[in-house]
Amino acid sequence: MDCWSVFPVTGHPLQIGEAFQRTVLQDELDNVNQGVADADRLPLLAALLCCSAFDIALYDAFGNLHGIPAMHSLTKEFCSSDLSSFLDSDDGVDFRGRYPADYLRPRRLESLPAWHLVGGADPLTPDEAGAPPAYDGHPVFLSDWIKRDGLKCLKVKLRGSDYEWDLLRLTQVGEVAQSHGVEHLTADFNCTVTDPNYVVEIIDQLARQAPAVHDRLLYIEQPFPYDLEKHMIDVREVSRRKPLLMDESAHNWELVRVGRALGWTGVALKTCKTLTGALLSLCWAKAHGMGLMVQDLTNPMLAQIPHLTLAAYTETLMGVETNAMQFYPDASAIEASVHPGIYRRRSGRVELSTLGDHGFGYRIDEIDRILPAPVASRIAADGGAPLPHFRSRHADAARSDS
Repeated sequence: MDCWSVFPVTGHPLQIGEAFQRTVLQDELDNVNQGVADADRLPLLAALLCCSAFDIALYDAFGNLHGIPAMHSLTKEFCSSDLSSFLDSDDGVDFRGRYPADYLRPRRLESLPAWHLVGGADPLTPDEAGAPPAYDGHPVFLSDWIKRDGLKCLKVKLRGSDYEWDLLRLTQVGEVAQSHGVEHLTADFNCTVTDPNYVVEIIDQLARQAPAVHDRLLYIEQPFPYDLEKHMIDVREVSRRKPLLMDESAHNWELVRVGRALGWTGVALKTCKTLTGALLSLCWAKAHGMGLMVQDLTNPMLAQIPHLTLAAYTETLMGVETNAMQFYPDASAIEASVHPGIYRRRSGRVELSTLGDHGFGYRIDEIDRILPAPVASRIAADGGAPLPHFRSRHADAARSDS
């Protein structure tokens, strides 16, 4: 918070966010990790997660200030610099005179197909031996999740180190998908594969023994180690078979550029790595012909809204991954009373039509969640000068209860 409050750069949130990450974030991360054993060092992803809340808040505030949706500020009218100020290009792409809005939908989609994550230990059907019973009123078996939520898209978590298990798991999930009308699958190998032939052989074997499952496989996600610059693996044999998307490797557009040179054909965007970083990666990737997805790091409560909003303005391969309703099914109940379609998948989709017209459209004043007092108020209570902040009746209620 202190770094953001004293950061001297002004302008559009894209300019501020990019400058903060380029000039402050890495130094702060290095300070935190100074003298810390390698096993205990804070990773860059954790720093980006912390940074993302402030980064996203800037876009929301900017949209509210101008009375427009936050994503509508990404035009020449509002941006203080074009994309050539932030991005380098390959293959003759020219970012001069180009702005993020040029790579986004002009209006958000109000409905998106939703991807469900199938964990490695998730039971698939009630016939599965040793499957746990349901205690919380939510589905346990994949087949019941599909029926309840009308799911059409499944992301399958694999091991990446056990060929027979991975092939069998993908086949089994594919069979459940086929029998319940699921249309799309993706395979996530969790960054554990070091030899592209491992993935190639699974894809080819799947085509031979379970062609209906193979045909449902829309793309492959991040089989290889996330430290892309340390593991410069040529992945073209995989991407010749299926679109191959960077996820953990794609912390910024520069790494997307490295990935493309190695044969990756797409990138998974995440607002939890900052909206600024996601937007710049999106623009670079789309300008260079790469496919896009918007994926989750389990975003409950308000975090779900900018996540889905980014997806609704992005021409993704298929919808959006959203899994907070699996792992924290009741955590967003208060927000769901205002935005029911955002926190519960119906007919395999999430709905954004309840969002407001300014900023990210949170409709904070209608959400009865009591939040802690803002840091600025605590500073003032301790005798310091208060920092500028937006007040809400919920913050006021928190102060009166303390």
